Amino acid sequence: MRSLTLGPSLTVSPTSSLMKQPPPFFPPPPRVPHDSSVSKLVSCRATQFVDLFPAVSPEIVVREARLEDSWEVAETHCSSFFPGYSFPLDLMLRVNRLVGMLSGFSIPTGCRRTCLVAVIGGSVDMFLIGAEDFKVGGFDGRFSLSKGYVAGILTIDTVADFLPRKGPLRERRTGIAYISNVAVRERFRRKGIAKRLIAKAEAQARSWGCRAIALHCDSNNPGATKLYKDQGFRCIKVPEGADWPQPKTARDVRFTFMMKLLNTPTTT
Repeated sequence: MRSLTLGPSLTVSPTSSLMKQPPPFFPPPPRVPHDSSVSKLVSCRATQFVDLFPAVSPEIVVREARLEDSWEVAETHCSSFFPGYSFPLDLMLRVNRLVGMLSGFSIPTGCRRTCLVAVIGGSVDMFLIGAEDFKVGGFDGRFSLSKGYVAGILTIDTVADFLPRKGPLRERRTGIAYISNVAVRERFRRKGIAKRLIAKAEAQARSWGCRAIALHCDSNNPGATKLYKDQGFRCIKVPEGADWPQPKTARDVRFTFMMKLLNTPTTT
């Protein structure tokens, strides 16, 4: 059998041991010791992102609603109180609510009314454009370069339309703020947004010099009733035969009147 010369001192033949050597061996990569903390970090849920990276997570800010928030306020209100409506009726409802908020926020002399919003990823007072006293309806007329996304709303006023009148002349009550239109978008519920809106409303009422704050709660909504009780509100029994005003909603909805003295501490 012929052989092939590969130089002056090395000859390889078909029966040479060099031809029968196994392929080169590459050692496996070194094993990394198992670390439970690393595996937990990799497999953490999306809901734990806020705890792991609080500085990166969007912040919830409660502030007075601005004109630029008006459409999202109307959308939040309608999607919370009228979830069964579909296009085009839902669009008409939103437009109607928007027009009502912008033009129908006329209030008696000496009364106050403000719409509060909880926004995701916005700021409170930075980069506001416009005059401080400029108002459109119940909204701040200024614009912001850091608007955020409206996740919840609340209206507070001292108009006392739904508070029992006093005296034979049925005079309007003063010193009591009234909360209404509390709504949080469905995907942002159970995150403490309603509590923060209520706390902001209480602070607003104190700044107006109010001694108490009141609201009507749907009697068939135990979750909302518990929320308000946890915030220090108490149910007020309507005297038998009394004709106390109530919100104008569906006829079959029954309300519980609740009130809180503003010097009462909030439970946590």
